Amino acid sequence: MSMHPKLILFCLVASVSPAAMRDIVKLETGALKGTFANGITAFKGIPFAAPPVGALRWQPPKPAPHWKGVREALEFGPRCMQGNIYGDMVFRDKGPSEDCLYLNVWTPAASAKARLPVMVWVYGGGFAAGATSEPRQDGENLACKGVVVVTMNYRLNIFGFFSHAELARESGHDSAGNYGLLDQVAALQWVRKNIARFGGDPANVTLFGESAGSFSVSALMASPLAQGLFQRAIGESGAFFGKVLDLKPLSQTEAADAKFAESIGAHSLADLRAKPAAELLDAAVKHDDERFAPNVDGYFLPQTVREIYAGGKQSHVPLLAGWNRDEGGYGSIFKEDAPTAGNFAAYAQKQIGDRAGEFLKLYPADTDEEAKRSAQDLAGDQFIAFSTWKWLEMQGATGNATLYRYEFDDAPPVPASAEARGAYHSAEIEFVFGALASKNLPWRPEDKTLSDLMSSYWANFARSGDPNGTGLPAWPAYNSQGGHAVMHLDANSHATPDDHRARYEFLDLQK
Repeated sequence: MSMHPKLILFCLVASVSPAAMRDIVKLETGALKGTFANGITAFKGIPFAAPPVGALRWQPPKPAPHWKGVREALEFGPRCMQGNIYGDMVFRDKGPSEDCLYLNVWTPAASAKARLPVMVWVYGGGFAAGATSEPRQDGENLACKGVVVVTMNYRLNIFGFFSHAELARESGHDSAGNYGLLDQVAALQWVRKNIARFGGDPANVTLFGESAGSFSVSALMASPLAQGLFQRAIGESGAFFGKVLDLKPLSQTEAADAKFAESIGAHSLADLRAKPAAELLDAAVKHDDERFAPNVDGYFLPQTVREIYAGGKQSHVPLLAGWNRDEGGYGSIFKEDAPTAGNFAAYAQKQIGDRAGEFLKLYPADTDEEAKRSAQDLAGDQFIAFSTWKWLEMQGATGNATLYRYEFDDAPPVPASAEARGAYHSAEIEFVFGALASKNLPWRPEDKTLSDLMSSYWANFARSGDPNGTGLPAWPAYNSQGGHAVMHLDANSHATPDDHRARYEFLDLQK
């Protein structure tokens, strides 16, 4: 499989011309100077909202300030406040900082009149970590597929998802929390208003994200505030349809967050806003019994995501979604027990009860090795797969939805001294972005071929709502007529009917 010839031209032709696009772009807020390299003009660290500091802490994002002269958009803006949570996250910014609402644009456009499809990325990290400056989600190579790539920071942890009765009163709509999700809406609004100046088409925007970013995409599809701001959606591993990151009502998060505030000696909103950001973050990270995450705030989300989809009130846009084969680990099922067939059968009896026999047909455990694989599958289903499957099902419930489903089966190579992890959670990110070089791994030729294939599929979907293209393995739509086809992405990418559907239907009854 090779890159589509027309897509090659975006970078090759531009790279031999004096400039693909002016590296100075004038916005309403001021002029920006980017950098041109390898056929792509990049603009980094663009403020899309006012710094959410002082009185703007725990406020919806406000308009970005204007600046005079030409602002150099050469470096990533600071990442939002976060702890050192995930060891695989590497950043290229100078952060963290509470002043973090910046985005980046990579464009292959030859002029502002190009009207290229736009892809807006939402990073993962459990709503507690992450940033646009990670090398594995650099937009340059993906932009070479003929799309304008935008990545944005959004507030995390206590800064993005704290709720309080005083915040609800000052909001004007009796809501609090979800400031990180409101940041994402503000970034989408910025794209609609400004992306044409970078050669992008504001009427052809694809929202895509991974893990918490994928959960975000499912929520943005549900939110009335994001209606019409994007025309297609891609979800990589996760959605608000399972028990992971379960959405709590505002009354419940307000009570928990008020208790947290009292525990750190803050008796009012003014006390909370007066505390240094580092002190707040440190207290939040140490507070193990409190997780600051999205809630049903009554504004961004007037109901749960599931309820909004059930009522058919979500954005009815084409959806491409899927997950990785090894999203979970068998250890989370066995815990302290040995990973044996007997212990898995005991787990089934304890957790499932009368339906244990049916469960063990779906997750067989005739041998110890089979039990380990079934436990791994179950852990991944409970963590990510079920919620993403349910998202596709509910989006398709209207009967006229355009859906595509994938399973990422490639196990990235590991250093000689490391243990193989399979197709683990987040492993597909560098493949989608064409950024294998961001990790110092012994990449194989088939990995590079797969990366080219996946970035082509993703870019094609952004272009037309259909991932298929010349020279690419056929990817059937996901529907009952086609056996709910799943595109398996690996060294031999191919589509098959869904042979695990009964597992997800079983889990659906275990709610």
